[in-house]
Amino acid sequence: MANKLKSWQGWLLFLGTMVVVFLLGMIAASVTERRAEVASVLNNKKVDIQGIEARNEIFADNYPRQYETWTQTDDMSFHSMFNGNHFEDVLEARPNMVILWAGYPFSKDYNAPRGHKYAVADVHNTLRTGAPMTADEGPQQAACWVCKTPDYPRLLHELGVENFYKNRWAAFGAEAVNPIGCANCHEPVNMNLCINHPALVEAFERRGMDVKKATHQEMRSLVCAQCHVEYYMEGDLKIPFFPWDKGLTVEEQEAYYDELDFFDYIHSLSKTPIIKAQHPDYELALEGIHAQRGVSCADCHMPYKSEGGVKFSDHKIMSPLAMIDRTCQVCHRESEETLRNNVYERQIKANETRNRLETELAIAHIEAKFAWDKGATEAQMKDVLKLIRQSQWRWDFGVASHGGAFHAPQEIQRILSNGLDKALQARLAVSKLLASLGYTDDVPIPDISTKHKAQQYIGLDIPAEKAAKAKFVETVVPEWLKTAKANERLVERN
Repeated sequence: MANKLKSWQGWLLFLGTMVVVFLLGMIAASVTERRAEVASVLNNKKVDIQGIEARNEIFADNYPRQYETWTQTDDMSFHSMFNGNHFEDVLEARPNMVILWAGYPFSKDYNAPRGHKYAVADVHNTLRTGAPMTADEGPQQAACWVCKTPDYPRLLHELGVENFYKNRWAAFGAEAVNPIGCANCHEPVNMNLCINHPALVEAFERRGMDVKKATHQEMRSLVCAQCHVEYYMEGDLKIPFFPWDKGLTVEEQEAYYDELDFFDYIHSLSKTPIIKAQHPDYELALEGIHAQRGVSCADCHMPYKSEGGVKFSDHKIMSPLAMIDRTCQVCHRESEETLRNNVYERQIKANETRNRLETELAIAHIEAKFAWDKGATEAQMKDVLKLIRQSQWRWDFGVASHGGAFHAPQEIQRILSNGLDKALQARLAVSKLLASLGYTDDVPIPDISTKHKAQQYIGLDIPAEKAAKAKFVETVVPEWLKTAKANERLVERN
């Protein structure tokens, strides 16, 4: 006969069985809750929504809780140590950034990102889009609307790729009137999460992956990755393209761009061909522990909440620090204060490196200009410009991903530190070059201590820009919103 289990072995087996049963129960409960949530919503629909419905208000009767929390994305009251969702003139706070973007529209105007409900208004008001008075004017292409409105997938479907992208953004002022909302992430008929931006699907396909096979949990990040990624405008039509063919890291995307000899603009001071990073939040998040543990963007930025016995995703998309009890503490058992301070500690450390990098890189651009003025040749400046390009790419990649210091703190520190090293190398190279040209004194650095002084130094006439934009907002935008051709036509259809 087999030996009987010892007492402690029996208890161990019992406890192990109980743990397995508990975990299976949790999984079953989660699946049941999800199905009940979907069934409850679908069974109580009051409006039949078909096709690509861009108007967010149409979804309100069917999904009142989700819609109500979405309207709260206009709340700008939350402040944290870094960002939050309040308005901030970033160039005023960080005038070195004016120098880093000299020759690019971001040097005119760059504010902290606001909630999704402001997306269309912010495109109208920013100096970066210029002040077009007709549909054919303005510096920006139609692609400017891609991540600002659910009217984009509607227009792309109605017009086709070429007919949409060949236009300037002003051509769709009376069409793109609904801010980021329901149809950007959901199929209107059943509210399943869906991908509306072809660039994401194509990027996955080129890497041998099929977005259609993504799980629901993966989709809760991929719908965000439609826009919160690095991309560039490809070809004459300026169609968004994700540079992921070699990989998603900062070095792999840089290698992709280098192979194409691609640049977004030539820096007006240093003459460096600059890659302007967009907002590689998704790529950087993948480098962090949360994504590696299966946590999605929505888990932290759209946490579940219960109301009247109904569990739903909170669509007031914002910093997890505003609702720690429903975000961090779902997994972590520390106090809110401890968790908040843990985040701040990582952000403070990354910010120290960022500050140093911005200072050194701004000076590198100014010193490079001085070298050109002293008669440096293209051959002599080649290595300097390469180092500045590499430094600024790393700075922008780290800074443009607003949550990077939390998403992947080690990776952010690595990227910014490498960027600082490249900036210092560039300055040393300029110093040696100037010495070879017979100049050994310190390079005179202008007073760029404020946004106004920095913009004056690079030759911007901001008062004139603001006057033109004010006229545009006061005269053209009201006409766009009054005609609102997109909404009128859709009202008739429904």
